[in-house]
Amino acid sequence: MTDSVRFSRALRQWMDVFMHRSMSGWMQYVKSSGLSMPQFSILMRLHYRGECGISNLSEHMDISAAAASQLVDKLVQAGLLERTEDPHDRRAKQVALSPKGRDLIEQGIQERYRWVDGLAETLNADEKNKITEALDIMTQVAQRMESKA
Repeated sequence: MTDSVRFSRALRQWMDVFMHRSMSGWMQYVKSSGLSMPQFSILMRLHYRGECGISNLSEHMDISAAAASQLVDKLVQAGLLERTEDPHDRRAKQVALSPKGRDLIEQGIQERYRWVDGLAETLNADEKNKITEALDIMTQVAQRMESKA
């Protein structure tokens, strides 16, 4: 087996384990929050991208503006989002995370990282150093690829 094939296989195995564990933890957290995945997706989008309009959310989620508006209405009623007037178009509304929504997302992110933190505790110093170097290289390469896309 060539080094390239061995590397690719190891990376794919890690991705499979990591993604399964990460998504499993994420799904459990979403379920425990009482929200649907589309609702949680809206909260995550706003967490990472900041406030935006309903049309932006509907395009991102590939749903109708009416469906996006219904999801947003429920999140506003739950106190997780705040709706404001778009300063550039008084007819349009902007939505942003409320403090309660921000707290919910930040707790979810911490839950998602809990498994990684536990994994890190099982590694010795030499293993941590090797993995840190490898992950730094992988992150830099991935960021270069993203900037070219």
